Amino acid sequence: MNKWFNRLFQLNSNGTTVKREVMAGAIGFFTIVYIIAVNSLILSEAGIPLEAAIFATIITSVVGCLIMGFWANVPILLVPGMGINALFSYTMVQSMGLSWQEALAVVFISGLIFVFVAFSRFAQTLSESIPHSLKEAITVGLGLFLMLIGLEKGGIVEKGTNSIIALGELGDPQVLATILTFLLAIILFMRNVPGNFLITVVAGTLIAWAFGLIDVQKTDEKSFALSDYMEVFGAMSFDNLLSVTFWIAIFSLTMVLVFENIGLVHGHVGFINRPEQFKRAFQANSVSALLSGIFGTSPTVATVESAASMAAGGRTGLTAVTTGMLFVLSSFFIPVIKLIPNSAIAPILIIIGGLMLQNIRNLDLKDMSESFPAIFIIAMIPFTYSIADGIAIGFILYPILKISIGKAKEVSFALYVIAALFLFNFVFHVIS
Repeated sequence: MNKWFNRLFQLNSNGTTVKREVMAGAIGFFTIVYIIAVNSLILSEAGIPLEAAIFATIITSVVGCLIMGFWANVPILLVPGMGINALFSYTMVQSMGLSWQEALAVVFISGLIFVFVAFSRFAQTLSESIPHSLKEAITVGLGLFLMLIGLEKGGIVEKGTNSIIALGELGDPQVLATILTFLLAIILFMRNVPGNFLITVVAGTLIAWAFGLIDVQKTDEKSFALSDYMEVFGAMSFDNLLSVTFWIAIFSLTMVLVFENIGLVHGHVGFINRPEQFKRAFQANSVSALLSGIFGTSPTVATVESAASMAAGGRTGLTAVTTGMLFVLSSFFIPVIKLIPNSAIAPILIIIGGLMLQNIRNLDLKDMSESFPAIFIIAMIPFTYSIADGIAIGFILYPILKISIGKAKEVSFALYVIAALFLFNFVFHVIS
């Protein structure tokens, strides 16, 4: 069996083992499993039945991880993206007035465009048009964003009334549980203990239980029935296909999908030192996004939490396949999985975010025309709580600064077009 896995996923050439890959896949699963509950609740705000949204989230995550694992052979996890799901429910449905069935059609068409870009020369052209400084900044910004999410999940910081964030109550049981779990996690990580993140999840759950943060009665919650899902599968509606609103929604979603995932995939393959896999990973990403509309959810993305699997030793697609298989099993154990508290997951997100922040050393801070747009991306991704908006601001600022110092020729034509499209998108949302 090990020989078969080695041939299929090239384990030896990537310096890894079946045990390490499976362990990394388990870590990735426990880090991202919250998406089942969170994404389903956000989709329900668009009118999709909650039980159906749960199954749609699970099956989309399963298929996405399997496609990434077998096609691209990298440990990138594809699940419905945070931020894009909010764009789906709150912008396209609630603000723009599309039905959720029409919004799913938007996802499908945006996915088709994404597939065209990923399987054509445009993917390489777009990737090459983005300066190295901006690519590195996206990775750093994602790391800072991941740290912020971890700090918020652990209750250490929270959105304040008179400030962007505020320090949480140090006497709060959740904060204490998070701090204790973090200390354990960072010690295990620094000592390179095998399976340190998985140990953190288990130990963190026990610590939370000791602080009275876990209600075991939640395991009695009702599971869902497959019949609930059938009214969502393939429920796309193209009745509004010729309307301006429909195509504006497609434009907005496509911009976010393509450029957010260029940044995410580039960061991930760079993290494991396998940049040659960018093309296939990007292609797997696009196909998964296309299928999301059919399965009944907002599009999948190369989730930031994939870095948790990589930090745990994941180097090949076997990690992603393992996570996908665990998502299959999760359909039977959703109430049990919900017992894993935020205080057990938050320390892992904080540590992984800190690892990604180290890429800031690759920035040339002496050239302000390169570093300033990069710094804006790093700052604006967490401050706007939007990966797409943070990227857009940096992409718009970069050509402006280059033009201002007489270096307009250093900016590729493609980047000028990208910046103009991002600017148009901002202007549209302001006037609408």
